Amino acid sequence: MKKWLLTGAAFGALIAPAAAADVAPFYKTPPAAPVYAWAGWYAGVNVGSTFESLDTVTTTSNSTFIFADAGATSLSAAVTGLSNVSALAGKEGFVGGGQVGYNWVSDIWVAGIEADIQAMPGKGSTSVAGSVGVTGFPNTVVQSASVSHGIDYLGTVRGRAGFLFTPSLLVYGTGGLAYGGVDASTNIAQSLTGPSAVSPTAWAGAGPFSGTRVGWTAGAGFEWMFWSNWSTKVEYLRYDLGTVTYGVSPLVTGAAVASPFTANALQSATSFNGNIVRAGLNYHF
Repeated sequence: MKKWLLTGAAFGALIAPAAAADVAPFYKTPPAAPVYAWAGWYAGVNVGSTFESLDTVTTTSNSTFIFADAGATSLSAAVTGLSNVSALAGKEGFVGGGQVGYNWVSDIWVAGIEADIQAMPGKGSTSVAGSVGVTGFPNTVVQSASVSHGIDYLGTVRGRAGFLFTPSLLVYGTGGLAYGGVDASTNIAQSLTGPSAVSPTAWAGAGPFSGTRVGWTAGAGFEWMFWSNWSTKVEYLRYDLGTVTYGVSPLVTGAAVASPFTANALQSATSFNGNIVRAGLNYHF
């Protein structure tokens, strides 16, 4: 009996390590869930498209009679009516730049601030042609008007607030300050057909504007953390830098010694607003 007990103990000592080796894998500690670095500083780049609204550029005129006879009133009315132009000059194009920001995280809620700047090359432009008769005279005023506008660069400083739809997916809204370098121009050329005492029979006015504008922006987007410190985002922004009114040189008909002789002062009003759809890549420090 003692012999069998000793044999069983020896056999058990041999198979115990092997059995433990077979069972051990079933008791390994499960891998830790990935940690996403939403909180803190981040920086990255963006690229996308801008769709500027079909902005209306309106040219208005005020008539001044410097030397008038019966024909001056009719001629001035024709010049004035024709040079009041509303032209649509929209633009679609590329945008690209960079951004930097900071996030605060509480449970599933994320709030932060972000600043970005991007180049917006190209301009929107259009031309409008027209003509009108001079009342009581065998003459017609013919006009060609062209307008253009553009935003050279656009920057924003915005707040962001959203929630983690999943640990790796942030859905957010955003809004704040927008600023940009803008420019615009208006050119109007008119000529008179038919026999007339006016000389010369063509005149023109032009005016440019350039400067920095400040306005607002708002939008929404989502950002996906595809790696522990890397994320990609898709974002929509609406921006509005307001309306600018600028002077255009007057339309002067004839010469001071000729009759009729009129001068029409001009100004243009141009609005700068539009939409941006873009994708971005961020590194979270």
